[in-house]
Amino acid sequence: MATLPQGVGISAPTEYVDLPTNTFIIDWSTKQIAGTGTGLAAMRQAVETILNVERFRWQIYDSNFGSELQDLPGNELDYIQSELPRRIEEAFSVDNRILSVDNYVFNVDGQGNLTVTFDVQTAYGTIPEEVTVTNN
Repeated sequence: MATLPQGVGISAPTEYVDLPTNTFIIDWSTKQIAGTGTGLAAMRQAVETILNVERFRWQIYDSNFGSELQDLPGNELDYIQSELPRRIEEAFSVDNRILSVDNYVFNVDGQGNLTVTFDVQTAYGTIPEEVTVTNN
């Protein structure tokens, strides 16, 4: 008598299924859930969350989730400008719905704060985003 059901074992084929992107959409001005969303709206929130969560800081998130941007302030602007694209792309690399990040534009204001704007290409469309590194 077999102990495993038929078709189960090492040779059984693995089927990968993409899960839907349904998520609760947060209204950041009221700090309340405004409803649910899918597609581009869900991706926009995922992109914002990835950029705003510092990797390794919160136990609720997996160690692969988030970005590593908090140690950049205080460094030379040239270093920050060279590191930002790499760190942003690394943060997005864990989400297979994000296809690429491009069109980086850097701007330094009069106080030495560096702002980078860029486009996040997703499976649902393009999301314009921005990150500011303040000069401490």
